[in-house]
Amino acid sequence: MNVLIVDDEPLARDRLRNLLNRLPDYEPCGEAGNGAEALRLTKLLHPDIVLLDIQMPGLSGLETARQLADLPQPPAVIFTTAYGQYALEAFEVQAVAYLLKPVRLERLEQALAGAGRINRAQLAGLAAEQAQSSHTHLRARIGQRVELIPFADVFYLQADQKYVTVRHRHGEALIEDSLKTLEQALGSRVVRVHRNALAMAVRIAGLEKTADGRVSLVFDEIPDRLEVSRRHLPAIRRFIQAA
Repeated sequence: MNVLIVDDEPLARDRLRNLLNRLPDYEPCGEAGNGAEALRLTKLLHPDIVLLDIQMPGLSGLETARQLADLPQPPAVIFTTAYGQYALEAFEVQAVAYLLKPVRLERLEQALAGAGRINRAQLAGLAAEQAQSSHTHLRARIGQRVELIPFADVFYLQADQKYVTVRHRHGEALIEDSLKTLEQALGSRVVRVHRNALAMAVRIAGLEKTADGRVSLVFDEIPDRLEVSRRHLPAIRRFIQAA
């Protein structure tokens, strides 16, 4: 996949180029030092993915991303920045990932893989969904890194005291949103499994009974099992039968 690097700092562009050269599935196709040049090169080169800094002279990365999203064939955008406070704005312009500098190879590879799964038709779908809801991603902080987790990658959410653990395709993350708030925001996309757990509806593969007579939820793609409370079991069974 072709990747356009956009950053006003030459050293930052050098680092990203060197990281991309270590990943066989991704090819740097060009570099820009500002937003206007990024837009010009995107129209000329048609990159699949743009690695985009936020704070640049002239056109900011956020405004650049907004204009990229309006193109007939918009690329997927991954923000690479030294500032964590712009994560929500990044979500609003449909960025698929938000990486804090210094960007690490493993995190870049994961973000690129996620961007690669979102084709241009899916980006259009995200735009339509954005008009209806402000929740297409979860915002999680891992150490000094802010991560935007697409709900498409989430399997379930489980409350533990004041935090909620998000089990997603690449592991786990903690968020501070309450389970009740998430349930209200996500609506029919989640199913209540237990007083402390929600499952993403599209990830439910079935039920299985444990040796002690309890019932657990089975997911596609992952081996995790989530206990279903007696109170919520009838609704879960109805959901599975109707699916």
